[in-house]
Amino acid sequence: MMKWKRIVSAAVCVCMAGMLITGCGSKSDSSSKKRIIRVALSQSEEHPEYKGMETFKKYVEEKLGDKYEVQLYPNELLGGQTKAIELTQTGAIDFTIAGTPNLEIFADVYEVFSMPYLFTSEDAYFAAMNDTDCMNKIYASTEDTGLQVVTWYNVGTRNFYAKKAINTPDDLKGLKMRVQQSPASIKMCNAFGAAASPMSFGEVYTAIQQGVIDGAENNELALTDNKHGEVAKYYSYTMHQMIPDVLIANYKLLNDMSEEDREVFEEAARLSTETELKDWETDVETAKKTAEEDMGVQFIYPDISLFKDKVKNVQKEMLEDNPNIKDLYEHIQKYNKQYEGEGK
Repeated sequence: MMKWKRIVSAAVCVCMAGMLITGCGSKSDSSSKKRIIRVALSQSEEHPEYKGMETFKKYVEEKLGDKYEVQLYPNELLGGQTKAIELTQTGAIDFTIAGTPNLEIFADVYEVFSMPYLFTSEDAYFAAMNDTDCMNKIYASTEDTGLQVVTWYNVGTRNFYAKKAINTPDDLKGLKMRVQQSPASIKMCNAFGAAASPMSFGEVYTAIQQGVIDGAENNELALTDNKHGEVAKYYSYTMHQMIPDVLIANYKLLNDMSEEDREVFEEAARLSTETELKDWETDVETAKKTAEEDMGVQFIYPDISLFKDKVKNVQKEMLEDNPNIKDLYEHIQKYNKQYEGEGK
């Protein structure tokens, strides 16, 4: 069944990609003079990122509606994040939202965000991500590959959830856990004693349901928006990563725009982040309540120090193996120190 689902999904993606590239059926008479801006998302219409992109769409069309029409494609309609990035790179689509691990093959500086326990608090995380001087240098690192990151989104902390309770690292031993397709995430998961199983996010529900994997790791919205709480009843706050999502643009699209148009798109991106950040905390609390009361999910708060101890060598190896992350790592440590003992 899972193999058949993958075949059907792949066929749909190929068909949609072909339509986008050739332009078949993409424009009506009323919009034939407008440039269609296509945005791919892996999340559902209920997710804060989709709401952020609705803000993006509204702003662009209010300011430049005579020139552009923004079309949103949620739920991996155009393929998983890896495929969507490839389509953005070729110009078949114009923007996509993806986690930073997906950019590691284009610019290895992004690997730093996959480091377990990189940030010691949410305050340090937000301070680092809002450091525009620093982040703009990182965003520009993929320009020569045809990609340009324009903003970031908060997707909370990543935590393990499974069919069995996870109270200590020992509970992970032997479990097959889905992680993002990042070498650092795979090393981290294996260091905990689990067997890392990278796969597309859209495949996770069926994989848990059919016993292909025992669980996964993500934020709380995965339980409700993606229904993972139906098949995994234990959610453990290991808080092992804070990995941002980013809005990725086709570099040529932005570079070929007039300065005025580009400023509109950049402001739309900033406003999309503003919307996403505003909605995030509320949506997480709603998701937790729904998962607990309606889906029977049990939330667990383990001793995080036990998990941190297991991945100290992973942090050390990453810094030794990839010197390009050292400067950003040290910059983030300044924020960790600044907010030590403060906030959450």
